Amino acid sequence: MSAMTCTRLTIWTLCGVLLQMIGFSVFVLGFFPVKPTLVGVSGPESYRSPANRSTEDFNFTGTSSDELRSLFWELSKIPPSYDRLIFMVVDGLPAEFVLGKDGQPPSIAMLDAMPYTQSLLANGMAIGYHAKAAPPTVTMPRLKAMVSGAIGGFLDVAFNFHTQALVDDNLLGQFFRIGWKMVMLGDDTWLKLFPQLFLRHDAVSSFFVKDTVLVDHNVSRHLPSELNQDDWNLLILHYLGVDHVGHIGGRKSVLMVPKLKEMDEVIKMIHRNNVLSYDKDRGQSQQTLLVIVSDHGMTDGGNHGGSSQDETDSLALFIGPGFKVPQYSSYTHKSANQVDITPTLAILFGVPIPLNNVGVVIAEGLDSLTDDQRLRALELNSWQLLKLLAAQLPDLSCLSLASDDHDDDDRWSTISTCDGILKGKLCCLYSNAAVLHNLWRSKNILRFNSSDLYNQTVWAYYDFLSSASVWLSRRVTDKPVGQLALALLAMFLSCLVVLWLLFCLQRESLKETLCCIDLKYDVQRWSFDEIFALMVVLILVISMGSSSMIEEEQYIWHFVMSTFCCILFRKAMQSIPVGMQSSLGNGLYKRRYSEISSFLALLIAGRIMRGWHQGGVNWTHFPDISKWLEHAGHSYIKSIQLLSGILIISLSLFSFSMSRLNRSFIFQVKFTFLISGLLVLHHIMKYQDNTFLSSSYNATVMAQVIYAILGVSTFGTVLASPWLTPALICGEWASSDTQLSASPSMDAQIRCVLAGTRESSYLSGWAYISCWCLLQLLLQQPINSMPVFLLLVQIWASMNYFCNDELHHKQWVQVSALYFLGMAGHFGLGNTNTLATIDVAGAFIGISSYSTLFSGVLMFSITYASPMLFLLSLVLYISVEGTSFLGIPDDADLGPLLKMRVAIPCLVPLGINSILLTVYTIVLLQMRNHLFIWSVFSPKYLYVCATTVCIYIGLSIVAGTQIYICWVCSLRRRMGMSLMTDTNKISQKWQRSYFDWALKEGQ
Repeated sequence: MSAMTCTRLTIWTLCGVLLQMIGFSVFVLGFFPVKPTLVGVSGPESYRSPANRSTEDFNFTGTSSDELRSLFWELSKIPPSYDRLIFMVVDGLPAEFVLGKDGQPPSIAMLDAMPYTQSLLANGMAIGYHAKAAPPTVTMPRLKAMVSGAIGGFLDVAFNFHTQALVDDNLLGQFFRIGWKMVMLGDDTWLKLFPQLFLRHDAVSSFFVKDTVLVDHNVSRHLPSELNQDDWNLLILHYLGVDHVGHIGGRKSVLMVPKLKEMDEVIKMIHRNNVLSYDKDRGQSQQTLLVIVSDHGMTDGGNHGGSSQDETDSLALFIGPGFKVPQYSSYTHKSANQVDITPTLAILFGVPIPLNNVGVVIAEGLDSLTDDQRLRALELNSWQLLKLLAAQLPDLSCLSLASDDHDDDDRWSTISTCDGILKGKLCCLYSNAAVLHNLWRSKNILRFNSSDLYNQTVWAYYDFLSSASVWLSRRVTDKPVGQLALALLAMFLSCLVVLWLLFCLQRESLKETLCCIDLKYDVQRWSFDEIFALMVVLILVISMGSSSMIEEEQYIWHFVMSTFCCILFRKAMQSIPVGMQSSLGNGLYKRRYSEISSFLALLIAGRIMRGWHQGGVNWTHFPDISKWLEHAGHSYIKSIQLLSGILIISLSLFSFSMSRLNRSFIFQVKFTFLISGLLVLHHIMKYQDNTFLSSSYNATVMAQVIYAILGVSTFGTVLASPWLTPALICGEWASSDTQLSASPSMDAQIRCVLAGTRESSYLSGWAYISCWCLLQLLLQQPINSMPVFLLLVQIWASMNYFCNDELHHKQWVQVSALYFLGMAGHFGLGNTNTLATIDVAGAFIGISSYSTLFSGVLMFSITYASPMLFLLSLVLYISVEGTSFLGIPDDADLGPLLKMRVAIPCLVPLGINSILLTVYTIVLLQMRNHLFIWSVFSPKYLYVCATTVCIYIGLSIVAGTQIYICWVCSLRRRMGMSLMTDTNKISQKWQRSYFDWALKEGQ
């Protein structure tokens, strides 16, 4: 096969990448569809049995809101229990803070923080629930669940940052149809979900997490006047402070207790206001219900998004005349699902249950109703779920059982224990409830014990409702099999293309290196480090099928890197010839000493990072260095943060000094990066601490100045360095005594070009690395400052080792080692495969107002700090790795240079990631019915896709930088040779003229 040209290589690579992008995009959109189960809204037909198809179609398009409200109340046979609703959302409040955990009361600090709320619970004036939230536990999908009762798509976690109007059937839409006036104060997510629906509103951005004060003050300042208004029916209050405090300082932040006290005062103000007072003249139907909920909980670190108990433990607190319960003797509060809020409120306020609701009406919410009305409410809930089941399960045979015109005495014998397949079991459960309900309504009810029959009917209804709700909640939306198969095929072909290109390049490299040596013989002599690099990929592929290994993936990467370093250390020790150890003066001993030092630095840095965060899911409670420092006090963290910054700046300046470019230019580069580093340290000392992140104008401006200086310094260095390389005419050629007419050898020209590109790549690589480390020092949590420095140490040690090519490590092994280091560092910074560890707080440093684009870029940079750092280090690697064994091209044109320098460093990470992406796509497809599909496998797949994007971005920067450097150096060589050619022509012409003149003079 002919050699792979640079043009062919580029075309095939771009085709493979494009095919991969199309494949995983199509797969994501097919596997995570965002669409409702049923289209439309619930109306008067929801009060009729699903089996009663002969009823007329209700057309209420031109019906007034008052007429529609009366129609709903008439058909439901349940009068509204309340007239007005105050829906108070305390964002991120764990139910544990109010209701305790595992039968134990909240901590003393939590009890003291909310005394009025605790008194309402203790006196039976309120009832609280641990309302389980479905993943992903982020605000937008949780609000959708509470107002529509539907479990949203998993990709809602991405759309949470770009909320669009909710078109599915929901409570607010039902309230609007019956003429309710609504007021909203707080999170602007409500305005995005329900545009032009509110009579009045005052909204703030929920994503500006640096603000823990104004977001809540902006709500509370309107509260006294709104409570005295009588022109609204629904008042939504969405407080963000608790969630923001958690993001900044975690559950145990010193700001948490004051914030809870503030929420308790708000609850006290609302409850004591006359809107909750019982008005005997107006009747019970005019009462106001206060519902206090949280959209999700939070982890110990204050984050959320995953499916752990701490994140899904949200609060649902009902305060109203109808929710009087006996006083609790212990904190054994009830549990419910977050979606259960929807049908409960729909029944209490006399509107149809939303069409796609999967919730079950809360039993205690019906205490104000009569027995007939309670059973009617359960019947309506059952009919609604039955319709949803019929949409999911075609040919559901129990729809006919929904009719109540059967002989109850004859069907009493049909009540039985329900077992068997899904359809049969659900139909059996509904049949039992329908039969018992018909018996309750029968005139022959006196033949049965009224109390027992009522209880049996309630239990039968809840058996059906709970079974149907659980199945619908776990129901995996039907996947377009053809679309997913086509997407998988595209990713598989892309993976084959990349691996084929790597094979071709490796084969060419072996031919150039071994010349006449048999290739089969060389393949049989694979070294242990090459075999282990392939085994790492195999280990990762095997681990993807285990949910536990996905949750604790950090252990795999830490093991991989420790073992890899030991293998390379063993190879280095074995390469020392016998008897050479005593030759202290030779260069070989010095090189081996440098290698050993590099290994020790890699191992020590890796071990510290491994112990810095006890990552994963199951062992986060174990002690680690970060917990010890947080317990020791903020002053220790601040000291380590400053020390890390000083060490990063010092190592960067030292590395810049090693460049052989123009001294004045190097001084300017060092000066600009020094200024950037000092500004970062000043920002840390003045505006950052572990419990409060300043959002002042000065802090924002300083961060923006840092961004600007780092950007200008980095890209200015990259753009200028190729033009400031040493002269492209080699020193020995320039000082030789050859005649001016002599032409420099092609080999000398090529070596000069290579020297120029190496120097430019070295300086550009350190510019990228220094910029990224300083940026992470600014954005990362203070506790992560030392791991950022340790990542820099690992890069420095790796480059120090790879610059010595005496051992002739294959280039793909070296690049693989850098890729593995980057992924190990990703988990070393505290990241996991759950969405809860994504750092939101740092994504708003330097942003004066919320921007989805800028915040998203910063959030991505924080999450993928380590992989991106090691990808950027490939620019430096290209400048220091030994390329003598690759051979020198016959010319120094742009194409051969790029192929020699860029092909392997870019294709190896792309190849490894392609294998992992393709294999995990297959795993996800096989696990689509697994119990942990949404809590473990799906979040991991989102991380795999995000890692793929990180690879694309990082390699694009590496390739773009090398293309620019090689183009400039090649251009300068051609310009230099053209100038030299012109000079030679002039010289030769002068010599001929002189010869002619001398000849004439001689004559």
